[in-house]
Parts: sequence; C-alpha cells; structure tokens
Amino acid sequence: MKKLIPPELIESRIFLIRKQKVMVDKDLAILYNIETRALVQAVKRNLDRFPADFMFQLNKKVFNLLKSHFVISKRGGTRRMPYAFTEQGVAMLSSVIKSKRAVLVNIEIMRTFVKLRNLILDNKDLWKKLNLIEKKSIKHDLQIKTIFESLKDLMFPQKEIKQKIGFKIN
Repeated sequence: MKKLIPPELIESRIFLIRKQKVMVDKDLAILYNIETRALVQAVKRNLDRFPADFMFQLNKKVFNLLKSHFVISKRGGTRRMPYAFTEQGVAMLSSVIKSKRAVLVNIEIMRTFVKLRNLILDNKDLWKKLNLIEKKSIKHDLQIKTIFESLKDLMFPQKEIKQKIGFKIN
C-alpha cells in the first residue's frame, strides 16, 4: 500500500518546543490539504477538546526562531502567532476536522510520533551502555594504555636491534 505522506515529510515538520514534540498549525493544514484558518476555526469551535497540554500558541520569540520555516503571506507575514499541537492534540484534530484525508494523515502522523519515540528510547539505552563502558574504561585506562603502547612498540620498534639473532657458524 502506498503511503499517503512519506514519513520523512512528517518528521521534518515535527519540532521540539517547550520540551515537547509538536507540529505547527500551518504544517498540519498543508498535510490535511485545508487552509490554516479552517483548521484554527475548527479548533476554536471545540476549545474544550484542546487543553494546554494538547495545544498552545507560540510566543513571538519562538515564532521568530521558526520564521524561516514558514511561508510569508502576501500581506508581509502572519497576523497571529501560530498554534503548536502536541501528539495528543494532533490525535484530537481528527475528531474536529471531518475529512477522510484528515483521518488517514493523522494515522501516518501518529505512526511517525511513535517511531520517533522508539528511536529516542533506543538511543537512551545506547547512551546508558556507552556511559557504563566509559565509567569502566576509566578504571582500566592505564591498563589499556599500556597494552596499546606495547602493541605500538611491537609494530613500530623505536630502537634498532644491535645484536643479531641466530646461530654463529665457525
């Protein structure tokens, strides 16, 4: 089955803001193939479904950091600060945007959020293992250094051997 939206496209539109992975209203509207104002209007009609941990409005400072990501309108910019939706907020959007595409896109977005979460968890395990190895290696640094110096001396001897090895025949 062909994917509606490539996961890489969704991943590129997920940002880390306020220590949360979020998607911005404008990007979601593009994925849903609707206008941003229609998305925001649907949300405002159902604000009780979007508590602060599901959605928040970006402040000017954060918006300026992300500004290069947004397309500037003909009027010289946005007239309002964009909304950011957490994973739960994106899931809730499928209940307020009534279209088949929105449901299918949300499924792909949820899969991408899960993939990213699993990737982060896998990396945490890797970092824990590396930290453990690093702590153990501190104890063994001197031994390892000695081994490497010995190997280096064997491979690239610094001193010339003055005495010939072998038997002397009379």
